[in-house]
Amino acid sequence: MSTIHIRPASIDDAALILKFVTDLAIYEKAEHEVKATQVDIEESLFGADANAQAVICSIDNTPVGYAVYFFNYSTWLGKPGLYLEDLYVSAQCRGSGAGTAMLKYLANIALAKNCGRFEWSVLDWNEPAIKFYQSIGAKPQDEWIGYRLTGKALNDFANA
Repeated sequence: MSTIHIRPASIDDAALILKFVTDLAIYEKAEHEVKATQVDIEESLFGADANAQAVICSIDNTPVGYAVYFFNYSTWLGKPGLYLEDLYVSAQCRGSGAGTAMLKYLANIALAKNCGRFEWSVLDWNEPAIKFYQSIGAKPQDEWIGYRLTGKALNDFANA
């Protein structure tokens, strides 16, 4: 019987996290969009101004996945929320319970922090993930459309 263990990530995990980020981007057909370096991961997740956190999932002491999350706020609920930015389990370990274990770990953090919501996004073509999320009781938020400003558009708008 394999043992799944979830722990908070440390700065020593920055290279591993970057590897998992790249693996996730490859799965999502967006490897070319990964601009982060190990130093970026070290500063953004473990630096003095870090506003996101990560966990590492291991099976039998071998890292097999990670999750990155941060806290947001719901004015309607008057409570914080936990937003899951990334959840990744290595291809050979999918179906092992690692993804469920990480989600439960984060759900417990959300409850401990009195969060009113635990949210994330999934690509509309990622049927395995969608089925998995629905199997644990998560519901899609079809009425909301996400918007994003990045790169030149963000810079142009901010400086217009």
